[in-house]
Amino acid sequence: MKNKSRSFSALWAVLTVLCVIIAAVLRFAVIGYSFSAFLFLCAAALFAALFLLAALERKRPRPARIMRRFIAVLLIFGVAMFIAAEIPVVMASRGDADTEAEYLIVLGAGVNGTTPSLSMINRLAAALDYLTRYPEAKVVLTGGQGEGESIPEAEAMRIWLERQGIVPGRILKEDESTSTLENIVFALEIIEADGGDITKPLAIASSEYHLYRAKQMASSLGINTLGVAARTTLFSLKVNHFIREAFGVIYMWVFGVESGL
Repeated sequence: MKNKSRSFSALWAVLTVLCVIIAAVLRFAVIGYSFSAFLFLCAAALFAALFLLAALERKRPRPARIMRRFIAVLLIFGVAMFIAAEIPVVMASRGDADTEAEYLIVLGAGVNGTTPSLSMINRLAAALDYLTRYPEAKVVLTGGQGEGESIPEAEAMRIWLERQGIVPGRILKEDESTSTLENIVFALEIIEADGGDITKPLAIASSEYHLYRAKQMASSLGINTLGVAARTTLFSLKVNHFIREAFGVIYMWVFGVESGL
């Protein structure tokens, strides 16, 4: 029994160190994987706790077993919540079949200085395809200027679309928002100022993993939206964001749609 306990202690120690190393690589060596780094740190904390429990079990087996069962219950509850949140995210990621509308709202994404991030380029590619299919539609580009961004997100998107041949007269810009909810609220104000009718269905373009939450926010404002899914082209980034989005959905369920992340 003692040998088995020591074997588990060694395993938990190795897994703890491995998770810390992976977290450091994801956080400092690559861009866009900070949330995955955080998850690996959480896993490292879990394995460290199991390591300590294995050591405790050799001296006080009963308290160690009780604590292990408590951790198991927490893990089961967490996995169940994750699955419950991930299901609507995956279902909404397909987008809507018929998305024709007078206005397309493109939700903001990060800018590296003045260079659009991959997520922004993916959303812009979806917007460009939409505007090509529906030549009468106008587009509302959203997003203010955040940390590490030399220009507002909406401005970076305007430059990209105009370089692809979209005429300025079809482009409206909202460059003050700092969250998804503000993206939508401020875009609605611009559409109304442009003479548009926000009681009619509006198309909304975002990364496929983000559509569920975006449409929930629009629905809370009484807006009927048609989801335009922007496909994330880098598979590892797609996996990272789909996992992260489940936690965003849980946050929204707990704190309400108005949390506006």
